[in-house]
Amino acid sequence: MREPATATAEPQVGTLRRAILSTLLYADLFDYPLTDSEIRRYLIGEAAATSQVTALLDGDAGLRRHVDRTGDWVHLTQRSHLAKVRRDRAAMSADLWPIARHFGAWIARLPFVRLVGVTGALVMNNATVGDDIDLFILVQPGRLWLCRLFILAIVRFAGHNGTTLCPNFLLSTDHLRLSERNLFTAHEIAQMVPLTRTPWYDAFLEANGWVRDFLPNAFAEKRTGEGPLNPRSPKSVATRLLSTRLFDPLERWEMERKVRRFRARQEREGGSVAFSVHECRGHFAAHDARILAIYSDRLAAYAAALS
Repeated sequence: MREPATATAEPQVGTLRRAILSTLLYADLFDYPLTDSEIRRYLIGEAAATSQVTALLDGDAGLRRHVDRTGDWVHLTQRSHLAKVRRDRAAMSADLWPIARHFGAWIARLPFVRLVGVTGALVMNNATVGDDIDLFILVQPGRLWLCRLFILAIVRFAGHNGTTLCPNFLLSTDHLRLSERNLFTAHEIAQMVPLTRTPWYDAFLEANGWVRDFLPNAFAEKRTGEGPLNPRSPKSVATRLLSTRLFDPLERWEMERKVRRFRARQEREGGSVAFSVHECRGHFAAHDARILAIYSDRLAAYAAALS
């Protein structure tokens, strides 16, 4: 894959050193060592080529005081055990991927679903025992909550078979640009693996071009999407029927019912959540806020090295 044209400019040594160390500090929060090319892809705030990253990793004495290698993986010093952690988690993730694709294909066949993507630890092959399969789903405008109701039927079926699906982010295709814009969300977008090949994946990336402010190298080349649904397919027929105004009251009732429950839960648990006709984001554990707070503390601890 070609590296972006912006990576041809030679970054200053101090700037690139800070970017590499910041990137490794962030990855370390997930016990995840990186290859040189992965450092380049997820380099925070700086465009660079892999060759530039490698040259600095191997030749910069200041960086070597804080960074070490184990095989192909780069990590902070005193963290060589992460090589085994990554191998073990990759094996666990390999067992989860066929399950994610299987149930993702089921969800993709539901009315109103436009895109199914995997997020979270699995997309980095960093899943641990008991991890959920996190799903991001784009849906037809005006039927987000009815679509979610259908998805939950598959979630419950999967649960009875020992699989925990977590469709914790549904978004309407008429509101693709996310309101939550930070390093954590930028990683979630850049790392997401679409399970369905539709033009909506490219549209979503284009709508969230702000990700490049955090991760200038992260977007992969665009994927070729499929065309529109066959108008005679069962999914298309069901979608047309359920899109009629006859089902508007059911959509409103389901939204109001679930939003009342979610807001009560939010009052008890807090978290990064949003509920509307366009969005259902239910990250009640506030994992993103905790990660960003810890990352800020780590940056402060490494302030001298980053200066």
